[in-house]
Parts: sequence; C-alpha cells; structure tokens
Amino acid sequence: MVHSIPTRAQLFLTFVGLLAALTAVGFAQGTKLADSGWQSLFDGKALGSWQPSKFGGDGTVRVENTQIVLDTGKPFTGITWTGPEPPTTNYEITLQAMRVEGRDFFAGITFPVGDSSCSLILGGWGGTVIGLSSVNGEDASQNQTSQSTEFELGRWYNVRIRVTDAAIETWLDDRQIINQERKGNKISIRVDMEPSLPLGIASYRTKAALRDLRLRKL
Repeated sequence: MVHSIPTRAQLFLTFVGLLAALTAVGFAQGTKLADSGWQSLFDGKALGSWQPSKFGGDGTVRVENTQIVLDTGKPFTGITWTGPEPPTTNYEITLQAMRVEGRDFFAGITFPVGDSSCSLILGGWGGTVIGLSSVNGEDASQNQTSQSTEFELGRWYNVRIRVTDAAIETWLDDRQIINQERKGNKISIRVDMEPSLPLGIASYRTKAALRDLRLRKL
C-alpha cells in the first residue's frame, strides 16, 4: 500500500485546527472561571491593588516568577488590599501559599467577618500551629480551632476560606480544618495584625510566597 505524504498546506491546516482547538479549551476554562464568580486578585505580573503592609521592620515585597514573595521580616512582612472594599460575609477567598525559609507562620490571612475581622494562621508558634485569631479573645494557639500540622519547605498549599452568616470555614488542600460557628462567639484580630486590615496576608520571621489569589461572593 502506498501512503501519501501530507503537503505543507495540509500540515499547516492541521496545525491551525489544533491551535484553534487549544484556544477554545483555554477560552472555555476562562469562561468557567468567570461564570463561577471568581475574581482574580493578582495577575502574576504586578502587585496591583496589593500594597506592602506597614508593620515596621518589614522585609521586601516583590513579584517574581508570577508569585508575590514576602521576604523575612522583623518580625512581620505582608501585603494589604487597597482596592474596592471586600465583602464582609457570604464570600470565599482562595490562594496558594508556600513557606520558603523560616520556621513560623508563612500565611497569616486577615479577612472581614461581619463588622469585625479574623486571621487564619498557618504554621505559627514554632512552625506547626493552625487556627483562627481570635475567638472569644483567645488566639490561634489557645482556642477551639487550634491544631498542629507539619508544613514542608518549598511546597505549595491550597488555602480556602469561606465566611457566611453562620460560620467561618477553612480548608487546607482538600481537607476542611476549621468550622467555627459565629453565633454566640466574639471574632476579632490580634492588635499586631491591624496593618493587614481590611484584607491582608502576612508572614512572621519567615520568607513566604503567594499566588493564585481569588475571591468570590456567595
């Protein structure tokens, strides 16, 4: 049997068809992200509406390789949202965070909760503590949300926070780690996290990296 050899024109048309198919897939994925209500808070190129927090003793904040890098601070380094006011309830935040160097929290995420705010701490108090600061005046190392997890250097962790009228829920990768009821509980932040208000992410004596920051209303 004699096999015909594709001409240059046929190869070109095949390439165009493949490119169109890949573009369609990418467009569909982008449409899916938009249709789901997620809003990107970081384009991977510039800080945009994020600004370096002003804790005092801050390390450098920069964008590098599509990541926001928080260099080690003395003790804090962070970013604070300066764009449109974020929602205060019935919303979700997701991001990826990595501990690059150090042995304390690499993501202290401060977010609105009704007429107050709260912080999710990942890897605090010597490197392993997870919890909300604060619940009924007790910080993440002391209240009922406190737990311990070993975090690896150089590994990306998926973080998700959901605030509803009923509860504050958080996930680490695919595992729900906190489901804190709001009713009957006083939610607040520690005073040293105020530079993160109304929405911010900070590290403590630790170099950290952040990417894929998104928010959606529920």
